[in-house]
Amino acid sequence: MAGGNLSPRQKMINLMYLIFIAMLALNMSKEVLSAFGLMNEKLTESNEATSLRNESFVASLDQKAIDQPEKYAPLKSKADQIDALAKKFDSYLEDLKTKMTEKLDDPTDYEIMDKGDYLDENFFKGDKLKPEGQEFLNQIASFRDGVTSLLADEKGMENVVKDVQAKFSTEDVRNRDNVKQSWLDYHYKGFPLVASLTKMTQLQADIKTTESEVLANMLQGTLSSEVSMTNYTTLMETSKSAYFNGEQFDGQIVLGRKDASTKPSRVELTLDGRPLNENQYSIEDGKVKLKIGTGGVGEHKIEGKLIFAQDGEEIEVPVKSSFATVAKPNAATISADKMNVVYRGVKNPMTISFAGIPDNKVAASAQGLSRAGGSKYVMDATRVQGREVTINVTGTLPDGGKVSDNAKFRIKDLPKPTGTIRGEDGAIKMQRNSLEISTIGAKFDDFDFELPLRVTGFKFKVPGQPTINVSGNKLDSRAKSALRKAKRGSGVQIFDIQAKASGVSVILKKVSPVFVELTN
Repeated sequence: MAGGNLSPRQKMINLMYLIFIAMLALNMSKEVLSAFGLMNEKLTESNEATSLRNESFVASLDQKAIDQPEKYAPLKSKADQIDALAKKFDSYLEDLKTKMTEKLDDPTDYEIMDKGDYLDENFFKGDKLKPEGQEFLNQIASFRDGVTSLLADEKGMENVVKDVQAKFSTEDVRNRDNVKQSWLDYHYKGFPLVASLTKMTQLQADIKTTESEVLANMLQGTLSSEVSMTNYTTLMETSKSAYFNGEQFDGQIVLGRKDASTKPSRVELTLDGRPLNENQYSIEDGKVKLKIGTGGVGEHKIEGKLIFAQDGEEIEVPVKSSFATVAKPNAATISADKMNVVYRGVKNPMTISFAGIPDNKVAASAQGLSRAGGSKYVMDATRVQGREVTINVTGTLPDGGKVSDNAKFRIKDLPKPTGTIRGEDGAIKMQRNSLEISTIGAKFDDFDFELPLRVTGFKFKVPGQPTINVSGNKLDSRAKSALRKAKRGSGVQIFDIQAKASGVSVILKKVSPVFVELTN
């Protein structure tokens, strides 16, 4: 096209072709520069969104560390260190980008950013690095090695570590001619400003993406540890706390997670409606361990709530459970089949209960039977006709079912009282003056009830003297006068003793007499 025999017209045409090709090359270069600029803008927008996500994650982690410090404090510590490394490197790059464009009138006019003078002059001096270039490499290494060191002992983070080392590697590379070249030369020397600017923005994107991946993987590791089957135990759920023989057991085995780091911030529990204080429970290995007495026989309810802190709010977990207390078998049940006896005229105390059923769920009925409280009853058989009474007992089970039983008791009259003088009964030897001042009494021999008797009168007979009726429980003047006439060795009789018992509405049997032999 540059031959010497060309005509002037042809030379002009060739020159126009050269100008046209140059113009096309110039336009192509501007389009490439604009494309780098647009890519830089897109990366900048994406980095802003990633920064917001990371900040939100760190803020959420801060709250979790406050709510559950034992679980999230170690995670927060490493997250804070990685966040500090990321912010330091990102701030350095942002400052460097500002310096790269500070002399431009319009930092968004990418078509004029075709020179690489700033980095070429500040990073390189011939084939050697300036301090600024070495500082750039040091910043990359500080972030890369810092993250690698923090994650070295973290399980499941091996791939993240490899990715960080690859993304932020500054090892020598081979160019398209297979010639080894330093990393900084290969990526930044002689490149247009807009291309280097975009690469810096890409580095910032890699920083923020690395932080997101690290935080997400660390949290995922914590959550995976929580849901690991080694952290579960089995629990038994039942519809009630006790069962009777013959019933169908409806228990269900469920999984319960145990986690020493999961502790309620507050505990509000009641036992049978009474609030539990801090001395009645402790929190151990993520469990609320109760330290309470089993209480009386029957079913006891534990209700309330466990309160956990989550994202700055209180989450309530309801508690509704129960347990049954049964009587400790510390004594055998021994009964004499023929000794089921109650007496007329007295309040016969009785204990009536059903094993495994609380007293307030037990009802007993019979003529003359009344409840004194709890399992204590009183049987008054005074008005019961016949010689037997049947006591019927019904118990209400926790599921609403009923059980019943009954027992028969023989009704007996009060035994015959025995007359006494000076507390002695039968045939007694006594001096005359002692008899004069002695008290006449009556008692029930070998009787199970403590039933004191009061003498209201008796008959007094001295041999050879008329019988004297005496009121009260001591000899009156007439009886004493007759006694003085008795001879030594005489037998004095005290009979027809009249006695009464407090609270007894039946007539007592005749009191046996007392015989006194005078010794002087």
